[in-house]
Amino acid sequence: MGKKRKHSEANVPEPAKKDSDAPERPKRTLFGWKDPAPADTKETESSSPIFRNKEKVLITCSRRISYRYRHLMLSIVSLLPHAKKDNKVESKESKGATLNELVELKNCSSCLFFECRKQKDLYIWMAKCPNGPSVKFLVNAVHTMEELKLTGNHLKGSRPILTFSANFDKDPHWKLLKEMITQIFGTPKEQRKSKPYYDHVFSFSIVDDHIWFRNYQISVPHNESDKVDRGGLDKITLVEVGPRFCLNPIKIFGGSFGGPTLYENPFYVSPNQIRALEKKKKAGKYAKKVKAKTRRKMHELENPLEVGEFADMWKE
Repeated sequence: MGKKRKHSEANVPEPAKKDSDAPERPKRTLFGWKDPAPADTKETESSSPIFRNKEKVLITCSRRISYRYRHLMLSIVSLLPHAKKDNKVESKESKGATLNELVELKNCSSCLFFECRKQKDLYIWMAKCPNGPSVKFLVNAVHTMEELKLTGNHLKGSRPILTFSANFDKDPHWKLLKEMITQIFGTPKEQRKSKPYYDHVFSFSIVDDHIWFRNYQISVPHNESDKVDRGGLDKITLVEVGPRFCLNPIKIFGGSFGGPTLYENPFYVSPNQIRALEKKKKAGKYAKKVKAKTRRKMHELENPLEVGEFADMWKE
């Protein structure tokens, strides 16, 4: 056998050194190539972050609530796509801590609590959790959607336009209520369950120190002849949808469901006092009847009838 030849060692070229001045290669991600962001943009993003409204509202009620008030709560839940519903809560002194814990578990920032007393009176707590402030309202003049049967209709989950009367800018407590109502009833932009349309209006107006709520549909003609031009509001009409209710503010607290009292309504009269006055009026009518009977008896005793000449004529 012949001898194996020795292979000459091949001169392997050395790898070229990377130039420090060359641009970096873009990183590869699951969604493609990603160019490295310049340092200037990183600094601007960290200095001025973009605000995104992530408002969520927890809506719940107390036990032993009547059916009309429960229907009102459900209609409000259907109007707010950013609302979350939860089980009933016992109406006790410790309800504030329980509701704050529920709001934290549900990852919400606000709460609407429907509290029913004596199956007659409805109170609404409107609170920003967990630091406050919170407001307690007495609800009057409740009319649900099922009762009204109005002709208005709008898309479920669409965003509302909030309108307020000019009275909200007069006093500081009305300004605070306006801001709370705006945050709770205003649907955030690009919310997951909302539709990107404005087809109804929430109207809040102050009359006799009460906040009156109305919901209207924005009706626009769809005929080609009656088509509305941009900026032309003459042909747009409002049709009421419902529900209706009236809020009478009682107190504004500094904390969530309690804390220092920031404002107290001097014109507020509780429903228990109104019912007590009505009972007193009814009791006054009965007392007047009893007094009239006693006066009549005393008058008959003081002024007896004279015996006539022919009184004993038919006794024989």
